[in-house]
Amino acid sequence: MTAVHDQLVFDPYDYAFQEDPYPTYRRCRDEDPLHHNRDLDLWVITRHADVQHAIRTEGVFSNAMGVSIDKSAWGPDAHKVMSFLGMDPPRQQRLRSLVSKGFTPRRVAALAPRIHELTDHYLSRCLEAGDVDWIADFAGKLPMDVISEMMGVPEADRAEVRRLADLVVHREPGVRDVPEAGMDASLTLVGYYAEMVEQRRRRPTEDLTSALLAARLKDGHGDGDRLTDDEIIAFLFLMVVAGNETTTKLLGHALFHLARHREQYDKVFADPAAADELVAPWVEETLRFDTSSQMLARHLLQDVELHGKVAPAGSKAVLVLGSANRDDRVFADPDRFDIFRSKDEVAQLLSFGGGRHFCLGANLARLEARIALGELVRRTRAVEVDHDRCRRVHSVNVRGFASVPVRMAAR
Repeated sequence: MTAVHDQLVFDPYDYAFQEDPYPTYRRCRDEDPLHHNRDLDLWVITRHADVQHAIRTEGVFSNAMGVSIDKSAWGPDAHKVMSFLGMDPPRQQRLRSLVSKGFTPRRVAALAPRIHELTDHYLSRCLEAGDVDWIADFAGKLPMDVISEMMGVPEADRAEVRRLADLVVHREPGVRDVPEAGMDASLTLVGYYAEMVEQRRRRPTEDLTSALLAARLKDGHGDGDRLTDDEIIAFLFLMVVAGNETTTKLLGHALFHLARHREQYDKVFADPAAADELVAPWVEETLRFDTSSQMLARHLLQDVELHGKVAPAGSKAVLVLGSANRDDRVFADPDRFDIFRSKDEVAQLLSFGGGRHFCLGANLARLEARIALGELVRRTRAVEVDHDRCRRVHSVNVRGFASVPVRMAAR
């Protein structure tokens, strides 16, 4: 399609696009809401109503080939590293039900005291140093520690597990698939978790890995259905890549964007006693404005007709959550970061997906972000972000920062 000024191209691998995809999203929504990238043979769905319909519609938009557009990650074996994200019902329902036996709301809520302790630990270090990298010194460490403690990863191994998880999502310029380093990192992580599962089988503990080994669904025929080792390993892999990375990026975006809006920043940091009241909407607006998970792939089981065009059955489609969250058909002045946005609007955000595949870790991500940012406001008098020196991660699915240099002053 040709616009008046230039051709509309949606290329998620392009570094310039990754730096700021939102103008392209807007053009897609307005000019070509079912856009076809012929080079990638990819159908792009960008309007809120269409994305929302797709994530809640059964039997058309399939997960069975995975949620990544990368060629090597796309296929019938996607579930081996994406767990139930790479499945359709009834397999998806069975696996999610079993995993939920271990990953319970009670287990998540019980993490709150430990999240406070870890936040205090890393924040104290940051305040003592003054000049820090918000990602390297705080946002990259807290979620990894929380996930690792939940799963049972020893403290000595966490830095290496995080390094491997970073390699899985990173993309060099011009690379349109999982690079060799990412492949190797994936295999190493799978091997690490396989060993951890075997250790827990011999010596069960109180962690999530042991709970997953013990999880059963009653089937009326004796022992009940249970998770295989491969299913547990795939879920642990999903947790460290999806759960850890996305929360790190959420914390990075929260500080980056608030600091660019001085009037809102001043209100958040003015009174530490009022932190809880403003931190929650700060987190939600960050999730809407610049969500960590930008797009999800789907395999079309039927023809999909939208806005006068047809994406044929068998095609690869991508649901662009980041675009849906900026759709002016739903959000007033959507390109404005506004923590005082109406609750009715914020309730429409699609950052955690929806339907059967609504993010299992949504409550944990929100809990971590609210505790971390609440403590930041209570203990910090001022935070200056060096926006010019911030560096983004280059990834197709995950959007966020690799580095956010800041100067912090204690209250």
